[in-house]
Amino acid sequence: MEQLWQSVKIAVRALRINKMRSFLTMLGIIIGIASVIAMVAIGAGAESIISQQISSMGSNLILVIPGSAKTGGVQMGPGAVPTLVSDDGRAIKSECPSVEAAAPNIRVGSQIVYANQNWATQITGVTPDFLVVRDWKLASGRPLTQSDVDGATKNCIIGKTIVKELFGSVDPLDKVIRVRKVPFRVIGVLKKKGQSPQGTDQDDVVLIPLSTAQRKVFGSPFPNAVGAIIVKARHKGVINRAEAEITALLRQRHHISAKKDDDFTVKNLSELLAVATTSSRTMSLLLGSVASISLIVGGIGIMNIMLVSVTERTREIGIRMAVGAREKDILLQFLTEAVFLTLLGGIVGIGVGVAGATVVSKVFTWPTLVSANAIVVAVVFSGAVGIFFGFYPARKAASLNPIDALRYE
Repeated sequence: MEQLWQSVKIAVRALRINKMRSFLTMLGIIIGIASVIAMVAIGAGAESIISQQISSMGSNLILVIPGSAKTGGVQMGPGAVPTLVSDDGRAIKSECPSVEAAAPNIRVGSQIVYANQNWATQITGVTPDFLVVRDWKLASGRPLTQSDVDGATKNCIIGKTIVKELFGSVDPLDKVIRVRKVPFRVIGVLKKKGQSPQGTDQDDVVLIPLSTAQRKVFGSPFPNAVGAIIVKARHKGVINRAEAEITALLRQRHHISAKKDDDFTVKNLSELLAVATTSSRTMSLLLGSVASISLIVGGIGIMNIMLVSVTERTREIGIRMAVGAREKDILLQFLTEAVFLTLLGGIVGIGVGVAGATVVSKVFTWPTLVSANAIVVAVVFSGAVGIFFGFYPARKAASLNPIDALRYE
């Protein structure tokens, strides 16, 4: 330990003699570590955004949409033909053991009006299960009930964006808004959800009873048709089983023979959203890997400077060997200098990286997450760079012949 402490003191003295050169040598490591810290923080921030958006969609979700169909020899795309009806949603909930809730719904864009204010938004006809499958809570008021659906009432629930655009600071509860000239009383306000993974504003929505939408608002030629059925499985482990149960049930209800294709499409949203998370993590890894290249460049710079230092201090090395220094003493001295340089540069780089991530977060309103693991890895990696790139110069210094070193001019 005493020998190591002496090597550290000699290393500090040698680096202080050439302050500018030492700083320039550390600069590559500082930039490398700062880049890694900042890039990893930005990537982690992106991953957190996607995670929040995914969780806002709900959990264990399956989406059932009308499938493609052939009309007059022309193949229509998914959703082009209204093959799903409200009763399909009720049947899925009651007859599929792996299903917790099923919410048939229909959605249409429309202008809404309150007093002298108006706003273009999405009007969604829903059943009470809609809030269950979407894990959506109310900020105030009450939810739509089965009585609202059975009676086709003119009650509605609105999102936070609607509150902001139409009501401002006014309490919207019990106020009346008009949807396509039909008056609706606001009975509830949804909690804020934010953006979906597709980038749409989930709070820009008005929820009305599904039956009211079908009979009194949208005026579809297919009165009981729905645009989609969102299904929530009982837990993650039965999602695939729920898919199979839904498919079998709908084929039976739609009288589809074994040789015919489904007239609906079942999508596992959990898998789709998992792909988005994996893509985000891959991007974070890519950003960190690109930033790590600058660490290698910084390590090469340290090796070059240490080689120059060995040449400049050849006579010093010869004198130390002449008075009894062993090869491992010389090796330890120069290796300590290299590791000290990289560790100091790494510590400064961490500070610069954290500051850079903070600036990005403030200027671009992009969340950044600096994890303790990233900092620890950065410190360890910077020390490893010092050992790796400092070993060759240190080994070269330790292998010098004492007599030749003393004669060196």
